[in-house]
Amino acid sequence: MDVTEDRILGARLMLRQPAHGYRINADTMLLAAAVSAEPGMSLMEAGCGVGGAALAVAKRAPGVRVLGVERDPAMAALARENVIANGLAEQVSVELGDALARSWGVFDGVFFNPPFDLEGEGRAPAETRRAAHIAEETIDAWIAALSDRLKGGAALTLIHRASKLSEILAALEGRLGGVDIFPIRPFADEPAKRVIVRARKGSRAPLRLLKGLDLHDRSGAKHTPEAEAILRGDALIGWG
Repeated sequence: MDVTEDRILGARLMLRQPAHGYRINADTMLLAAAVSAEPGMSLMEAGCGVGGAALAVAKRAPGVRVLGVERDPAMAALARENVIANGLAEQVSVELGDALARSWGVFDGVFFNPPFDLEGEGRAPAETRRAAHIAEETIDAWIAALSDRLKGGAALTLIHRASKLSEILAALEGRLGGVDIFPIRPFADEPAKRVIVRARKGSRAPLRLLKGLDLHDRSGAKHTPEAEAILRGDALIGWG
């Protein structure tokens, strides 16, 4: 497998990742910026890939421990290499296995960026990207399993397509509460294409639809200043 070495999070992290196939992207960094992380917390990333989001959370939150679970042996191996290369072995561990299994224990927070499509939905991805794009389990199955990995009061945080929001809310019903929805728009005058959703175990707080984030403007810059600050690790997603 051909591998590249890339700098992310404002060059704070070095990541080895496949030259072809699924690579970390803006979704990875947006998810990491949305995760609540305080010293002493134990977190889990379900489906951590090469470790981009898990490492980003650990890097900006010393004292937090993160377990990344990944079922692809090659991706898990790269994630372990990335943990060592970034000097984060005391904070981040990577296990090979099914993130939806019951064997992982409970955590102060769980976060995930699941495959967005079921078989037959959307465009067929290249074979090297298939596992990252085509889900074998529904979003209901993901949320049902990962809700059981939460301690009382802990948050489940995910990023997904905005078009899947109704399925996400249906899956959260009766399991988690205090739902916050953070839309991600390509431009201010366009509909959101992504949503970051956070919900807590045991919460009865009402649903909140937040202002969200515009990734680009019409100035020609790659990102808006707000998006650039988040993607570089200089700011976090604000839950208000």
